[in-house]
Amino acid sequence: MNYIGVDVDSVLLVCRKQYGDKRYATKAFKNTSVGHRQFIKWATQRGRTARVCMEATGVYSLPFALALHSADSIEVAVTNPKAIKKFADARLQRGKTDAMDADTILEYLIRMPFRPWQPASEEILEIQHITRRIVQLNTELTRKRNRHKATKRLGHMGRVVANDTAVNMRHIQRRIDTLEAEAINLAECVPELHERFKLLNSINGIGNKTAIRILAELASLPANMLAKQWAAHVGLDPRPYESGTSTNKPRRVTKSGNRYLREALFFPALVASQKDKHVSAYYKKMLDNGKKPMQAIVVIMRKLLLAIWGMFKNKCEWDGNKFYKIA
Repeated sequence: MNYIGVDVDSVLLVCRKQYGDKRYATKAFKNTSVGHRQFIKWATQRGRTARVCMEATGVYSLPFALALHSADSIEVAVTNPKAIKKFADARLQRGKTDAMDADTILEYLIRMPFRPWQPASEEILEIQHITRRIVQLNTELTRKRNRHKATKRLGHMGRVVANDTAVNMRHIQRRIDTLEAEAINLAECVPELHERFKLLNSINGIGNKTAIRILAELASLPANMLAKQWAAHVGLDPRPYESGTSTNKPRRVTKSGNRYLREALFFPALVASQKDKHVSAYYKKMLDNGKKPMQAIVVIMRKLLLAIWGMFKNKCEWDGNKFYKIA
């Protein structure tokens, strides 16, 4: 079997291959459909099977990963870039080039447990792509609003620019509304996604806009993942920090996970802590136990995520008593 580490960017696939004890020189292919086919032919030459590892780099790695997944005799692993970075640090890697990164990814593939990548359905991937674009547009809209407020402070001198930013803001908002409607329409066309979308909407603090963002990220996860694995995937798992008898710091969440889902859970947790009596009671309990307001919100985010896992598993709507029973 060939073992291949691939460093993926927008233009090239920089590859390092090993067969048995022999490690071949670095080879590069274009990150295009033609380059993908050439890579597959090279990876499986002489009738060999291949295991390929790459970092998750969004739109740059996804088409390549899909091409490899559909190819015969190839298994592919798509790894968290942070895991590769920490592995490189552990090897005391000095410097950073595409060739060095490909070599590190190959070494990671050989030494670490192999976890085959399973892509989500085309509909889920499309919805996820749309919702992540919405996140980008919302960030851009926030910048425009701040610029608009600053320009209005100039009064008469800033009226032309203020009018331009106002027009730009309305244009961005229309694009966001169009994309949200398209994502919701796609979800409603798939029975399982539509059912989960309705379950999310039953939670106090989650509406259509937030529900579709959360659904896009959760629907792509493997069906056999446990609730704690969901929390770890999002980066809401607490990390112990202890060393001997002198160091015993409070636990903090790792934040090593899906930032899109973590951000999507923040406002639902914040709203639910004010609008839902069960979540509000739990929030007050956290404050009484010495938690700071933001710490309590993070705890609610994690507990809310675990509640969603249970709702999806049992196909039941939101029940505040199961989240926190008021005495």
